[in-house]
Amino acid sequence: QDETVKLQQLVKFGADAGVVAIGETGLDYYYAKESRKQQISSFQVHMQAANELNRPVIIHTRDAQQDTLDILREERIENCGGVLHCFTESWDMARQALDLGMYISFSGIVTFRNAEALREVAMKVPDDRFLIETDSPYLAPVPHRGKQNHPGRVGHVAECLAGVRGTSVEQIAELSKANYLRLFSR
Repeated sequence: QDETVKLQQLVKFGADAGVVAIGETGLDYYYAKESRKQQISSFQVHMQAANELNRPVIIHTRDAQQDTLDILREERIENCGGVLHCFTESWDMARQALDLGMYISFSGIVTFRNAEALREVAMKVPDDRFLIETDSPYLAPVPHRGKQNHPGRVGHVAECLAGVRGTSVEQIAELSKANYLRLFSR
């Protein structure tokens, strides 16, 4: 299908009142480097639909920092807003995304022993711009690493963020809920 038809279909489905966001979409170059062109094209169409519908975008990015940021700028993410979900990238990418009005969401990965750099990112993201998630059924937090994940384990992510940010789990929960409502209640 050509990109115009894809955009029209997305806008049609996305206009339903039950749709609160577009995605998960984005770029993942970890396994399929040969599909970059197709991934970029699809991501651009999803961004265009989000802007047309004024819906935030849930974005996955892996090993594609620069291309992701370039598309966010080109497609004017600041118009619709969005979140970099299950964030694992650098502070530099987080900072640039925050400058574009994005939210950063942390999953069970932030609890992993080897995720010190990610915890440093979690310390720096402003109180009004982070979310927490599980990314179920994958990436269960410590102490459940390697097991099937589920939403009931999001508390471990909150505990980790509370520890690195020097606050309480209750405060993390309050802030994350307020941020969620701000992003998805458009």
